[in-house]
Amino acid sequence: MSLRLSARYLGASALNVDGEISSDSSDSEDESDLTWEDWISDSGAKRPCKSLFDDTTFTSVAEALEYDKDTHGFDFEQTCSRLSLDSYRRIRLVNWIRKEKPSPEHANALKGDEAFLSADEYLKPTLEDDPLLEVPSEDSSDEEEIEVWPQSPLDLAAAKRQIKRLKQQLQRTKQDMIEYRAFVSERLNFTSVAESLKEPVPSSSIHVAAPLRDDDSHYFQSYGENDIHAVMIQDKVRTATYAQFIMTTPELFRDAVVLDVGCGTGILSLFAARAGAKRVFAVDASDIAEKAMQIVKANDLENVITVIRGKIEEVTLPDDVTHVDVIVSEWMGYGLLYESMLDSVLHARDRFLNPDGGVLAPSQCKMMFGLCEAAEIFKERVGFWSDVYGFDLAAMAADVYNEAIVDVVDSMASEPVVVKDLYLKTIAPKQLDFSSSFTLVSTTERKTNIHAFVLYFDTFFTASGEPIPEDSQVHFVKEGDPILAEVWQVGGKPHISRRMSSGGPLKKPKPKTTSFSTGPLSVPTHWKQTLFLLRDPIIVHEGTIVQGTFICKKSDDNSRELDVEIHYTVKYEGEEPSEAIVQVFKVR
Repeated sequence: MSLRLSARYLGASALNVDGEISSDSSDSEDESDLTWEDWISDSGAKRPCKSLFDDTTFTSVAEALEYDKDTHGFDFEQTCSRLSLDSYRRIRLVNWIRKEKPSPEHANALKGDEAFLSADEYLKPTLEDDPLLEVPSEDSSDEEEIEVWPQSPLDLAAAKRQIKRLKQQLQRTKQDMIEYRAFVSERLNFTSVAESLKEPVPSSSIHVAAPLRDDDSHYFQSYGENDIHAVMIQDKVRTATYAQFIMTTPELFRDAVVLDVGCGTGILSLFAARAGAKRVFAVDASDIAEKAMQIVKANDLENVITVIRGKIEEVTLPDDVTHVDVIVSEWMGYGLLYESMLDSVLHARDRFLNPDGGVLAPSQCKMMFGLCEAAEIFKERVGFWSDVYGFDLAAMAADVYNEAIVDVVDSMASEPVVVKDLYLKTIAPKQLDFSSSFTLVSTTERKTNIHAFVLYFDTFFTASGEPIPEDSQVHFVKEGDPILAEVWQVGGKPHISRRMSSGGPLKKPKPKTTSFSTGPLSVPTHWKQTLFLLRDPIIVHEGTIVQGTFICKKSDDNSRELDVEIHYTVKYEGEEPSEAIVQVFKVR
């Protein structure tokens, strides 16, 4: 059976949610006499407020802030102005002071680049129903600033206009509070946040917009768990190749300033420090950053490695560092681009990498694509359900054709082809959505059922950061490969290259390239391979040509997932190509 799907399948429009504010007659009478002063009397400015530095409580925010200014020498508003804090950073500052209890001197010494000002954990209120979180800055000057009329309206028409404007101000303020509550709840997924901010909202005057979709929370939370880091570090192909490159390239790392994006446990930062780096900034937005700090301290590398918790898009580097010499990152996901972490690395490249000679490690990746028999995978995922204790449960296998399978295969039925070559120094984020034509030629010696296309990636490191030579071959790690022995020398000393023979004319050596593959010819990695199971297996023999287009884009539903669309035809020797077949997959 041939499956035909329009390319529009992937671009199906999402549900449109109306987030506009509208009025309703049911509450117009209740609010017709409500003025701005009525609203503000119930908001943060006129509720009991606790001092930031002791347990003294006052009848209003203004009194509490004045007390902190006179008694503790801390001017909250002046500090927010000096640090140019927006609303969210003001909230983080309040919650940080209440949670961490710094001295007033410490608070006065803040520079504005502290990690907590970007950390989502400080969006959660430390003090329940804290009125300081609801009061806008004194110097707010945007177009929605509260208007003040110094005198009463002169006539009925002017009074009505004033009432109308006040009601609009009120509606905007209510909506701001609703949006903030939705932002915190969605961003942090803390039930307690919703409870601590809960307050009655008139039900008929406001249509609440759906909260902004957050594709990051689950992603970062998952990397806060120990197990995932154990799996990655125990992947010898991955970890040993990074170690080999870093430890055997002293000309790049010695006395260098290094940025580790998505540092996890900090293992790459530790390698960089051991290789002679002068400074290493290890950045991660998940809870694992706390463990990384402990690991750095346990290894007495606090004078070299600085762990920064936060998103690379939001952090600033300390000590006025604006550029780094090297960016290291293990950003690759299933099929290379799953999880979309490469976008963050490219952001770091554009913000921090020294434009004059800066190097990314890895420097280049290639997405490889081919035919795969995948008979065992088909049997496990599809065939199994056809006969379960004599019953037909084949309906259970229906969805397997809609999602990519991450599993290990040990052979291919064609030579792989490159569907995307990513040179990290120049590639732009928009180029990560792509379409690529392919031609695959079957190498099977007998008639074979092809159950899947297979996708994997090869990764390359160069000390210069330049593109690898066209004839470069990736290194396939085999069982017993001595890659680890080349790195772990006594005392952790860097690898020393052997001197070239002087017995003949010197040739210009090829640039040193370190690489690894996640394909079937290498020892399996934690990435395994990504398989696209075919609804209708392709029957091939040696020389059969499968030709088509591979389309890959970020999912419309979740930017960290991928939508893949494969168009293909099959051509046998002496025959015309078959009708085109299209199959669509999710990678998640």
